[in-house]
Amino acid sequence: MTLLVDADRRIPGDHLLPSATPLQLIAPDGRTGDNPGPLELPGPAVLRDLYRRMVVGRRLDRQATALTKQGRLAVYPSSRGQDACEVGSVLALREQDWLFPTYRDSVAIMTRGVDPVDVLALLRGDWHCGYDPYEHRVAPQCTPLATNTLHAVGLAHAARLKRTDEVALVLVGDGATSEGDTHEALNFAAVWKAPVVFLVQNNGYAISVPLAKQTAAPTLAAKGIGYGIPALLVDGNDAAAVHAAVQLAVARGAAGEGPTLIEAITYRMEAHTNADDATKYRSNDEVQAWLARDPIDRLEAFLRAAGELDDEAVAAARAEAEERAADLRTRMNVDVDLDPAELFAHVYAEPTKNLDRQREFLRAELEESR
Repeated sequence: MTLLVDADRRIPGDHLLPSATPLQLIAPDGRTGDNPGPLELPGPAVLRDLYRRMVVGRRLDRQATALTKQGRLAVYPSSRGQDACEVGSVLALREQDWLFPTYRDSVAIMTRGVDPVDVLALLRGDWHCGYDPYEHRVAPQCTPLATNTLHAVGLAHAARLKRTDEVALVLVGDGATSEGDTHEALNFAAVWKAPVVFLVQNNGYAISVPLAKQTAAPTLAAKGIGYGIPALLVDGNDAAAVHAAVQLAVARGAAGEGPTLIEAITYRMEAHTNADDATKYRSNDEVQAWLARDPIDRLEAFLRAAGELDDEAVAAARAEAEERAADLRTRMNVDVDLDPAELFAHVYAEPTKNLDRQREFLRAELEESR
């Protein structure tokens, strides 16, 4: 029997396989990493910018957590510990590229230049999306797991058809890789050679489910070979490595070489949300071990050793962070006068009959309660 194979199909080769250990440019102690692989260390100016933005992002994240405890936010999923992924990936994007975030990626959106108050509008319950996606090239935050992967592939495929130079970066957690949407997105991105960068922030848990109960694969990056997608496994607490990996993947996509899958090994320091008790499924010893790998401390140590950061620069970054946090706190502590009818605005370009009925029902309910 003769086995027929399409002529345009390639047998998987080493170019699709990720490294056995995470790529690393800066080690946890601040020294040069042991496994740089194909990654190149960003220049001093980029590294200083990564540091400053992580300091600011961490402080805004803490402020948002405090606002939740004060009742100003309905819920807030902290990204503390994942700072290198949040900041490093976004700073690797070009102005024309798109970001497709999840509910945990508020710091990434802020890093993209969106006003923090606008970012938190969704989590406050004020609006479907508090910012203009087209102005910032940031899609609305995705609450359902993995649906943003399909959105990213759709936009990237359209950009390829229109021959516009745009790459989509989609952020997901390890839990989202267990969803069918992610499988479909990876498969179609590979077939269509869509310019998409899939960045999996593997923080070890899908809420309370550890990675070992989600997959038997050696790594999530290893799944790339099944789709025909080149993959990278990186140290997700190394901002330099994350930045370099995403920048490399963006360049691949822009050159017409298709998608890239990146798995970043990191850790969520806080609970899943304010409604979660993380002590039920992980130990304090585990948390403490990851605290020693803090991405901000790591980059600060490296920059200080290289003579690229001093006490004055550190103090300036922290002062900026406090100023930004105070501004966020002040503006979030103002009650907003909301019109419930706005729930129905911008849901469809042309309102449906069902939507009109729902709007009328709400109007009648509000009239009756007055």
